Amino acid sequence: METVTTRTVEYQADGLTMVGRLALPAGAGRRPAVLIGPEGTGLNDFQRARADALAELGYVALAFDIHGGRWFTDPDEMLARCLPLLDDPDRMRDIGHAALDVLLAEPRTDPGRIAGIGYGTGGAIVLELGRAGVDLRAIGTVNGLVTGRPGEAANIRCPVWAGVGSEDPIMAPAQRDAFAAEMQAAGVDWQLTVYGGALHAFHHPPVGPKQRLVPGVGYHARHAERAWRDVVTLLAENLG
Repeated sequence: METVTTRTVEYQADGLTMVGRLALPAGAGRRPAVLIGPEGTGLNDFQRARADALAELGYVALAFDIHGGRWFTDPDEMLARCLPLLDDPDRMRDIGHAALDVLLAEPRTDPGRIAGIGYGTGGAIVLELGRAGVDLRAIGTVNGLVTGRPGEAANIRCPVWAGVGSEDPIMAPAQRDAFAAEMQAAGVDWQLTVYGGALHAFHHPPVGPKQRLVPGVGYHARHAERAWRDVVTLLAENLG
């Protein structure tokens, strides 16, 4: 019985050597493909496993890197890297485009059926690809409800789904409202799911004592499962 195959891919972006995880489904034909952007802490085994899980569902999946192989356990270091990045749409697009190029270079990728999903900073990057007019079939972002430059959301040509915890102080109600207003004004086919009682990064399980968390961040097992099901549904509806 054929199984999922995985490999590490290295590529250049943002002046760094990025180290992503490419997962291929069983078989030999072309398949729809998914970009997976990680949280601000960076790409770790949990995110790599998301690529594997999507490959098991039949997708070519690339969990892309945003920090040149680093995964941050110190939130101050992470913020020092991420905040300037989130303020620079062109840098985010460059990181996203570099990952997209890797995905398109894979012979099993169907170039006409690509979606992007992301978490936190990774979700913001995927949204910027949409605002840049990249031909995606769907965009999903969890905790990455970052608004873009005025008017550029009109370039988004696919459905957008976003998920956020109701008690997330980082993606607070004002930020959610601004995101919704941006999508609505641009005529995007958009959805926003608010998970009651969930904090920021509610989808990511604890990873051990080395990681120092900031207030407002916490895991919610039930909503993590629900958010994953919502992502899978988005992909099934739009990639076929």
